[in-house]
Amino acid sequence: MTRHIGKLTALQVTRAKRPGMYNDGGGLNLQVTSATAKSWIFRYGGRYLGLGSAFSTSLQEARDSAYELRKLLREGGDPLEVKRTKQAQTRLEAAKAITFKQCATAYIEAHRAAWRDARHLQQWQNTIAQHCGLINDLPVQQVDTEGVLAVLQPIWATIPESASRIRGRIEAILDWAKVRGYRTGENPARWRGHLDKLLPRTSKVRIVAHHAALPFSEVPAFMAKLRQRQSVAALALQFCILTAGRSGEILGAKKEEFDLGKAEWLVPGERMKGGRLHRVPLSAPALQIIKAMMAENTGSELVFPDKSGEPLLSKDLHKALMGVEVTVHGFRSTFKDWASECTSVANEVSEMALAHKIESGVEAAYRRGDLFQRRRDLMDAWGRYCTNAVDAAVVPLRPAKQA
Repeated sequence: MTRHIGKLTALQVTRAKRPGMYNDGGGLNLQVTSATAKSWIFRYGGRYLGLGSAFSTSLQEARDSAYELRKLLREGGDPLEVKRTKQAQTRLEAAKAITFKQCATAYIEAHRAAWRDARHLQQWQNTIAQHCGLINDLPVQQVDTEGVLAVLQPIWATIPESASRIRGRIEAILDWAKVRGYRTGENPARWRGHLDKLLPRTSKVRIVAHHAALPFSEVPAFMAKLRQRQSVAALALQFCILTAGRSGEILGAKKEEFDLGKAEWLVPGERMKGGRLHRVPLSAPALQIIKAMMAENTGSELVFPDKSGEPLLSKDLHKALMGVEVTVHGFRSTFKDWASECTSVANEVSEMALAHKIESGVEAAYRRGDLFQRRRDLMDAWGRYCTNAVDAAVVPLRPAKQA
């Protein structure tokens, strides 16, 4: 017997207010939840498929949809599974349209709580804004090897260390996008087995791509000029040079980290690049700067605050360079050159003074201690050299062998 279809009228649909299921035939039903909640339901084989609100979908439109679904059933299809597949495809297409920049923003937001230093957030944001312009607006699915190379090649030989970090950040963002279902396939920013075949190792280009450094022979004259400027930035730069520290360590230095009696500075691991506590011996001129700053800035926990009590910025230290064509970080290279050429200290001592990770297995054995006293002798000599080159041009720092 042929199932009767078309039992309902448009007027009945409009007037239906009592909650219940009103059968139109052929699997089509009007579901009334309340006077203001009505929807079309297609029933088949004990399954239910929604066809939309009865306020936005007319009776005829619902019947047309039901007709197509009955046809699909006759052909062996499952209406509910077909709908789910279409929805998944729609979501996938929408996901693939998300841009690299949008993925980067989401990645940064997802990981910001794990970063020890708020500056990491700024560094990641700057990376995306300054270096990834060629791929930022591309759908993340379309970012390929050529796109990654277009970002990296212009900076690979000029700022290799930064370029390497940028590559790693791009790789992390693309991995995140793949896990979230926004892209498929291999990661075009992967180094091993991929980009290492297309780009030289950064260690091979560092010889022509180092931080601009002042020759150590010019440091005493530069420091003399710097001492004539009593701004906080100038004092912070002096302290940075005297301790051979990283600018971030100096700019974030807090009074509680210093033991003036022992002339020591304990930099917490969370502010160190290597994540480990670093003990810094303070030479006489470095200690003098700290004492002066602590006496003057009684209202701030920072040693080198700006006028508003906030930490100085890297650009403030750059301005204190007085136009000299070097970088603040370059003074670490200056210190290393001086230690290598003007002293006889072992390499591991100067490396530990710079808080470098020691790669050599032999040198790494020295990690059982921090060579603090030997580093104090070295930093005292560096302090004397920076303030008076006449009596500190050559610093043996090792006892002479007995005849």
